[in-house]
Amino acid sequence: MSSALADVSPTALNPMVSTNWTAGVPYETFAQLRREPGPVKMTGPGERVYWSLVRHADVVAASRNPEIFSNQPDPFTVRGTDPNAPSLPLLINLDPPEHTRRRQLVNKGFTPRRITRLTDRIREIVDEQLQRVSGMPTFDFVTDLAVELPLQVIAELLGIPPQDRAKVFSWTEQMMSGDDAEFANSQEEIMAALGAMYGYAENLCGERRESPGTDLMSALVSAELDGEQLSQLDLNLFFLLLHNAGSETTRNLVTGGVIALLENPDQLELLRSEPARIPVAIEELLRWVTQVTHFARTVTRETEVAGQTVLPGEQVLLWYTSANRDEDTFAAADRLDVTREPNPHVAFGSGGPHFCLGAHLARLEVRVYLEELIRRVGGVEVTGEPQRLRSNFTNGLSRLPVRLTPR
Repeated sequence: MSSALADVSPTALNPMVSTNWTAGVPYETFAQLRREPGPVKMTGPGERVYWSLVRHADVVAASRNPEIFSNQPDPFTVRGTDPNAPSLPLLINLDPPEHTRRRQLVNKGFTPRRITRLTDRIREIVDEQLQRVSGMPTFDFVTDLAVELPLQVIAELLGIPPQDRAKVFSWTEQMMSGDDAEFANSQEEIMAALGAMYGYAENLCGERRESPGTDLMSALVSAELDGEQLSQLDLNLFFLLLHNAGSETTRNLVTGGVIALLENPDQLELLRSEPARIPVAIEELLRWVTQVTHFARTVTRETEVAGQTVLPGEQVLLWYTSANRDEDTFAAADRLDVTREPNPHVAFGSGGPHFCLGAHLARLEVRVYLEELIRRVGGVEVTGEPQRLRSNFTNGLSRLPVRLTPR
């Protein structure tokens, strides 16, 4: 199948160009790409060529077929800048059955029952944060509020003591700085942060071997795969992935969700008058924000996607941010509707083996945040221009100056 946009210009309708995201997610571009008869070929970093899957049905089908659409060597498009770079054996880089075996080790730390037990502690953290900022005339919603909750929660799950949490989070920020000139770090700085994170994980594991606790790292240092304990590299990688994924994405969901409700005051007022709707509203905020915009998959054998033949070794991009606005799946897809049910969004993936491990935790954190904001805050006024992270991978804000009005 040929497409009018078969060779997308690097600067025109190409979402792989990060500058096209300066003003936000290029929803109009994705809408145009969805009107094409098949997947669109585009050039990414390092002149790597990708087939973009922008329709909900195509993204779901690829997500649920890891035999053909593989996560190996890894699902990150930034790898295109150096195709020969070594791939870390992160959980997210693996396919079944190895992925299944390793994921089972950490699943027990994220069961709904275990996560639900955190509800009171999460509410305490949110209350502490709101009390702290309530006396400020203005503050940054991102750095003063949204960052803190997921950082503190994932740190408690992993067993990071309070005095170390800011330091560990700073390494996460260095590694996930994206393309934004204000926040981007050199490769040397990123590798230094990675080394520091590894060193910290090794020390923490040593302490847990001597004095086990109830945290997830205590469980992992004693866990076994096929009768053997995990290597220190395995433990380092688990620590890296869980901390980075658990702190970065939720803060973007919290911030993006608040912005969405401020921009749609009728929806916010509905939640104020009927707080019981919040769990359903969270699913709509997940669809609306889509905090991780895409992942890549490598095709293992010749296959057909929406009429287009894709060859072994070629890569496809699963554009979650486009799938979540697909008009064929969501009625009035460009309208925020906190009562939307059903809501088959793919903000956490789409039920395949790589469905987000921390989905239940993220939902709980956002639910408590919204409940407390609605209960305690009468109004949120944006006092300055929000600043976006210039990234085509992470949909988030770097700055959001606000003023709160007590209820």
